[in-house]
Amino acid sequence: MIARGLAVWLVWASGALAQGFAELGTDAKGFALPDPGHVFSFPEDHGAHPAFRIEWWYVTATLEGADGTPYGIQWTLFRSALAPEERAGWESPQIWLGHAGMTTPDRHFVAERLSRGGVGTAGVRAAPFEAWIDTWEMTGLDEGLSALRLRAEGAEFGYELALDAEGPLVFHGVDGYSVKSPEGQASHYYSQPFYRVEGKLMLPEGPVAVTGIGWLDREWSSQPLAADQSGWDWFSLSFETGEKLMAFRLRDDGQGFRSGTWIAPDGETAILGDGDIVVTPEDVTDIDWRTVPTGWRLEIPGRDLSVEVAAVNPMSWMATSIPYWEGPVVVTGSHHGRGYLEMTGY
Repeated sequence: MIARGLAVWLVWASGALAQGFAELGTDAKGFALPDPGHVFSFPEDHGAHPAFRIEWWYVTATLEGADGTPYGIQWTLFRSALAPEERAGWESPQIWLGHAGMTTPDRHFVAERLSRGGVGTAGVRAAPFEAWIDTWEMTGLDEGLSALRLRAEGAEFGYELALDAEGPLVFHGVDGYSVKSPEGQASHYYSQPFYRVEGKLMLPEGPVAVTGIGWLDREWSSQPLAADQSGWDWFSLSFETGEKLMAFRLRDDGQGFRSGTWIAPDGETAILGDGDIVVTPEDVTDIDWRTVPTGWRLEIPGRDLSVEVAAVNPMSWMATSIPYWEGPVVVTGSHHGRGYLEMTGY
């Protein structure tokens, strides 16, 4: 049963890779679809939604050591369903995948975990909140996501971090219904972008105490891409003014589909539509026979924003079953700050 489950998942993963993430644009095949009338209910919606095909719990953090060295970490738990239901034990159609990354200015560490649902080795509990795969854990100290403890480790790295929110949850799109294409593909999507973070990183040369800021994304859907979309470029940026920005471009044969959320220091939001955002790749890096844009110009004329977004480490390649780029960035120009960049489908 274990071998069969892994084989099925790897077939799915190989297909998605070969299609440049276009697997997420295939027909939903009986899975639930996001509903624009959905009213979020917490803590229930912090948990899993097995009727949907894909879902994730995603934390990134930009950190500094006492000497000013910049670092970044990623902790992600993906749930992917082979069928729109849940069953007990090894018959569960839920596949869980964990990714952990840690970035320094000159190194990028990656680890991956894979598990079948229903047997206790991976999952999410809504209250009290807990997400785990093997020994990797994201644990809540209450029924919500306002205080989390995060840990993961790989062959050469690890981290143990405390995340404490200093602002509210943020809902993207219209009340958390985030549209991804002109055809109307969508997801349910919210974030907690206000974490203060402290803890330690375990590097080959020893532990490093760090502080910084963190961002959690929660998203679920069954067909988040249109058939002609091959991947995305996603930015989560925190500015020195206290404002924040989530913006993405979903790539197709044309200009792509763009959307975003402007977040005020108090958590008030404004929707950014397709015509409000201009993203232009400027610098590229050759990684694993791919050419990946690791320097960008991001413009939002309506907010008087024109910034350069540069990778802390351009070689932040996640060499996982489905490879992608993910790493911390520095923001300069009309606004200064830091954040994270994710790019898939290259």
